[in-house]
Amino acid sequence: MTGSNMIDLNPEILAAAAESKAWPFEEARKIIARYKGREFPKTVLFETGYGPSGLPHIGTFGEVARTTMVRHAFRVLTEDKVATKLICFSDDMDGMRKIPDSVPDRAALEPYLHIPLSSVPNPFGGDYESFADHNNAMLCRFLDTFGFDYEFASATQYYKSGRFDEMLLLAAERYDQIMAVMLPTLGEERQATYSPFLPISPKSGRVLYVPMKHVDAKAGTITFDDEDGTETTLSVKGGNVKLQWKPDFGMRWAALAVDFEMFGKDHQTNAAIYDRICNILGGRAPEHFVYELFLDENGQKISKSKGNGLTIDEWLTYATTESLGLYMFQRPRQAKKLYFDVIPKAVDEYYSFLSAYPKQDWKNRLGNPVWHMHNGQPPVIDLPVPFSLLLNLVSASNAQTKDVLWGFISRHAPDVTPASHPELDKLADYAIRYFDDFVKPTKVYRAPDEVEQEALAKLSDALAALPAGADSEAIQNASLNVARKIERYQDHTKQSPEGGPGVSVAFFQMIYQVLIGQERGPRFGSFAALYGIAETRALIEKALKGQLAA
Repeated sequence: MTGSNMIDLNPEILAAAAESKAWPFEEARKIIARYKGREFPKTVLFETGYGPSGLPHIGTFGEVARTTMVRHAFRVLTEDKVATKLICFSDDMDGMRKIPDSVPDRAALEPYLHIPLSSVPNPFGGDYESFADHNNAMLCRFLDTFGFDYEFASATQYYKSGRFDEMLLLAAERYDQIMAVMLPTLGEERQATYSPFLPISPKSGRVLYVPMKHVDAKAGTITFDDEDGTETTLSVKGGNVKLQWKPDFGMRWAALAVDFEMFGKDHQTNAAIYDRICNILGGRAPEHFVYELFLDENGQKISKSKGNGLTIDEWLTYATTESLGLYMFQRPRQAKKLYFDVIPKAVDEYYSFLSAYPKQDWKNRLGNPVWHMHNGQPPVIDLPVPFSLLLNLVSASNAQTKDVLWGFISRHAPDVTPASHPELDKLADYAIRYFDDFVKPTKVYRAPDEVEQEALAKLSDALAALPAGADSEAIQNASLNVARKIERYQDHTKQSPEGGPGVSVAFFQMIYQVLIGQERGPRFGSFAALYGIAETRALIEKALKGQLAA
């Protein structure tokens, strides 16, 4: 999706980029303003976070995709003169606070509650050493299929290798300052036991939420009571402790010198805390971008542990990777429902934007999602049949294989073949899968009433009167002429070319409800042209005989 690492910096693009209001450019300008009056660092660092408590979901991918778009916009605005890096950071040292619903054997993980995720056995099979290793690999596998340019980072490796040691020692030294930030955000009971340091018990291996008896900044140690009551002293270095998640956020920003990180709205109230911790530890808080949350079909927040909403693999079973990329680009500050019904629209919108791109000037191209999705190099794809129309063709023909679909397509457009249009061939597979799993089980045909029977009979006659090879426009006009003469389908807020009333959408809704068993469909003329006039008339005949709604 992201395309080549090379970017086009012709003068027209640079001029359009300087004025573009597309959100990736707006975010990139914040990073440039961050360094106004001083030199850029050797590398401007973009970061995304991942909690491997569950399998990666589409929201996780969205952070990487969107951050990549901002990174590309930054490269264009700076004429690619500043090195950049994207780190995908996994919080795999967090304790497993609850067992995800998605694991095969929940009981097997019960003994590992509060053990760091990177030390919990892998329940999924395969060669992965731990629960976190498996989920981290699933994340990387998917990001790699999109060609993202990123560096994966593991909290466990960073803590244990000593990469955070300097910051952890500083946190011990400035312990009171960190506590002064955190305590006012907590309830009275939590204040009594809170510590930003979470020791890993030397005896049980669990992440402990215990108060500190002593913090020795000079020695770089903490003292606490272990689970069995034994007073224990540990060095803060080398992975013996980790930080609570809010201080950890700010510590990581300071340790890595992060310049940009986006996160969901559920983090928004804590952003000021992250910033203050980062500043206390000598860092400068990065630029933020807060996006709205993804919701399931019931309006509930998508959760990795619950496994609600769409998974990455589920989306890609029924649609292209590009359609998913488009969904991530559009309206990131608006809450979006993420379930199967959104897929067909996303597919067709992607190809619509792709079709418009060559005809646009550079100002509009840089506002077109496909420019951002493909790193400024959108592919050239001719798609003669939209995905929604393929779905309705499958529905009407009960096609079980794409060979059946190609029979209709090739008859309608002889020059269009699987070899000449591989993208359409790929969509034919998706259409059959999507129809079988989501459309077919919900199809409900209804019998036409008397008015509808008359309308359908007249529509059949009108189609029969068309010349052989009539195109979609001729079919659409013939159907409109039928509807204009039937009072039920007249829309007096519209005007026909002859000056009479226009046609209500109810006419075409009726056609799809009666003939295909669905509430809506694509433009009728396009559908009938592709399906065939004779086949469409045969479908009408079945409906009039009561054979469809039987």
